[in-house]
Amino acid sequence: MLDKTTPIFGAHYAQLPDRFYAEQPATPVAKPSWIAFNKLLAEDLQLDATQMAAEAGLAIFAGNQTAPGTVPLAMAYSGHQFGHWNPSLGDGRALLLGDVTDKAGQRFDIQLKGSGPTPFSRNGDGRAALGPVLREYVLSEAMNAMGIATTRALAAVSTGEKVRRETPLPGAIITRVAKSFVRVGTFQYFVAHDDKEGLMALADFSIERHEPDLKGTEYPYLELLKRVVSRQAHLIASWQLIGFIHGVMNTDNVSIAGETIDYGPCAFMDQYDPATVFSSIDSLGRYAYQNQPRIGQWNLSVLAQSMLPILHEDEDQALALAQDAINEFSAQFDLAFRAGLLKKIGIVEEQSGDYELAIELLDTMKQARADFTNTFRALSNLDLSAPEIGAAQLPLTDWVNNWLRHTDGGKRIDQNLMRLVNPAFIPRNHRIEAMIQAATRGDFSLFHELMEVLATPFEDKPIHHAYTLPPAPDERVHQTFCGT
Repeated sequence: MLDKTTPIFGAHYAQLPDRFYAEQPATPVAKPSWIAFNKLLAEDLQLDATQMAAEAGLAIFAGNQTAPGTVPLAMAYSGHQFGHWNPSLGDGRALLLGDVTDKAGQRFDIQLKGSGPTPFSRNGDGRAALGPVLREYVLSEAMNAMGIATTRALAAVSTGEKVRRETPLPGAIITRVAKSFVRVGTFQYFVAHDDKEGLMALADFSIERHEPDLKGTEYPYLELLKRVVSRQAHLIASWQLIGFIHGVMNTDNVSIAGETIDYGPCAFMDQYDPATVFSSIDSLGRYAYQNQPRIGQWNLSVLAQSMLPILHEDEDQALALAQDAINEFSAQFDLAFRAGLLKKIGIVEEQSGDYELAIELLDTMKQARADFTNTFRALSNLDLSAPEIGAAQLPLTDWVNNWLRHTDGGKRIDQNLMRLVNPAFIPRNHRIEAMIQAATRGDFSLFHELMEVLATPFEDKPIHHAYTLPPAPDERVHQTFCGT
């Protein structure tokens, strides 16, 4: 049983003025049951993992019980959705429970998603279907295992209820963890409401949470903007390097903490094609793989515009400072992507022509319709003393010959490094869909096996070789869906 007097979560966001959020209890569910509980993450967050994995934790993560210290709230924010401005969004099916401090002293927010309607639901039911919950659980944990900054999945529970979409579907709730759930859209909200005081309070909260060393500096809000730009540049570069497509890079889905957030119609490329789009609602390809860096900079320009009132008292000076900060995105992205791509072909110290060689590989992969993940992994394991057979199978014979010749017969190639940055396993779309279909029928075995495989994505595991295979023609997933 829970000690009803000892707080489990802090409530730092709830200490902000009440216009930042709407206090809202979760809507209880009929018959909750466990799908998954992330015990290792719970231990890192200094939660009582044994207690949380028992009936008491189930009641909390299903929204049937309010934990001590919790002030459940739905956060207010605005956003540009596919470029269209919406001043009133907010958490329509999510509730911030509170925060905890991990073993390293870093504070994290705990949030339920799918926990019922809020004042921001816009006539929605506030619930989540089982499929999107499992997709987010698997993908967020897989991204973390690959070293990509991301929200984490702490728990997933079945509600014992149906949600109405095109057809009735099993309902579920995911508990997710983030350094904070403050978004670009949160800053936009206060500009939309002409609330400079609120804007400053939000910036101060963000500095306190993410950049405490900026307190007391001459231009803390400008430095905050610069760091958000830097984090997003590195984050999007890391997406590009593993073939990840977010699918819905609206400003309300951009975390100022630089974490991947809001896994909706996201997916991984199989065949390499920069124009790849999966999202069913992205009919114009705004958020295609090749557009992610450009859209990332656009989103940050919106953040900079929102912060203009607090960057400098002089409007022209504020605009100049903001523009300089945004202009840094391209340079930082290019550096991160360039260094990462060179590591993917085993080069640590760049020499003349190395980057052009790496770009040539991407061009060759596009022409050959090569699998993005498997090509880099195969190069990581290629026998450099006799590469002919492997190169022909890829097929990359000419490029491999150039690679070896350009790197002094392969002496500058570090395949150990390559195996650390080129995953053998990714959450392939057809595997995710098969897992969801099985779980919808009540069979969670594929979910648990997928979690096991993706927990160590850089290890070759012959027993799980099938999970490295691209989809057969009849298994290909051409569209993914938000699940809202």
